[in-house]
Amino acid sequence: MSATTGDLPFPKNYASELLTFERGAGIYVEDTDGTQYLDLGAGIAVNALGYGRLDLAEIAHDQMQKLIHVSNLYTTRPALDLGRALIASTPSTQGKRFAAVHFGNSGAEANESALKYARLYAAATRGPEHHRFLTFSNGFHGRTMGSLSVTANAKYRTKFEPLVPGVEVAAFNDPEALESVLDESFAGVIVEVVQGEGGLRVMTREFARALNELTAKYDVMLIGDEIQTGLARTGFLYGAEAVGLEPDIVSLSKPLAGGLPLSATLIPAKVNDILHVGDHGSTFGGGPVTTAVARRVWDIVSDLEFLAQVRLTAEHLEQGLARLVERFDFITGTRGLGMLRGLEVATPEDQTAEIMSRILAVARENGLLILKSGGNIIRIAPPLVITADEIDRGLGLLEVTLSHIAQEFKGVLA
Repeated sequence: MSATTGDLPFPKNYASELLTFERGAGIYVEDTDGTQYLDLGAGIAVNALGYGRLDLAEIAHDQMQKLIHVSNLYTTRPALDLGRALIASTPSTQGKRFAAVHFGNSGAEANESALKYARLYAAATRGPEHHRFLTFSNGFHGRTMGSLSVTANAKYRTKFEPLVPGVEVAAFNDPEALESVLDESFAGVIVEVVQGEGGLRVMTREFARALNELTAKYDVMLIGDEIQTGLARTGFLYGAEAVGLEPDIVSLSKPLAGGLPLSATLIPAKVNDILHVGDHGSTFGGGPVTTAVARRVWDIVSDLEFLAQVRLTAEHLEQGLARLVERFDFITGTRGLGMLRGLEVATPEDQTAEIMSRILAVARENGLLILKSGGNIIRIAPPLVITADEIDRGLGLLEVTLSHIAQEFKGVLA
């Protein structure tokens, strides 16, 4: 069942009509009318382990009977256990290690923390005039004022300007452009391995190498925004591993607590060593319930066999998407990495928004949930527990959807 504008208690910045879901199991969700949908969006890449997980529900239930909240004036065993597991990990082959984790509640908050830590470090080591941030074309890092300031897309920014000053934008995947702008006046560089909202463009190894070398040269914090690519989404624990990126700070969120709100900002010793009590904080971040659930999620997604299975499933997904490219002339290529994938739709510029909206709507009518990235990319980010057979069923529904769109826009699409 859908709730429409007159029924919705939400602000008008959300859709005028929203499906009302009742329950879910595995990779399927069911609305209040009992209609079932195969979900290839996973709550925007959040529900990595799917729906209806009794193990996660039992952990949350048990912890809620003990403690729900204590604030950041104290700590709990779940927060300590998860924090120690996170800082023991590394997103690079070069052995860069974390010294501490700041827990928050959302991806935007994780990136806000990363930006604040980068500025604190630059001010303490080189002086407050070294405060600038470098971000990249088509990047997306959140909707709060700081994270929005390093989001280059005018669609998200314009209505809220002026934003935080001192931000420069360079071309993504362009080492020469990076070299021409980056210098010691910067506090941090923030970048995604796969641009989740920016068309699913994947960082090249050449660009990753340039980022590693130049940020090290100027002692600028390299912030790896792993909100969408971290925690096995690419088939690696960190997306950075897939391209050789060596971030100093990593931001995590979406799947971290199995659907509960939790984020983590991982920082190195050279940042942690200059911090003082009160420099940063979060009342709800790292609560006992979310961290207890997240520890279970972490144990699953960091398991080497699980990661290997994700890579195998991703290969099957890639092959299926390639067949759709062959089948439809207006589907001109694939984008993305691992289980964060996309199909490029060739549309007349003045009809792109209408056609993409219809693709998502027709898919929903066919019992399929998919996402959009950038202007013309169908985004697919299913639960990581999806099977090859379930992928085939989902792509079959997508094929039916695209066949309908081809007829509806006959003479418009190639």
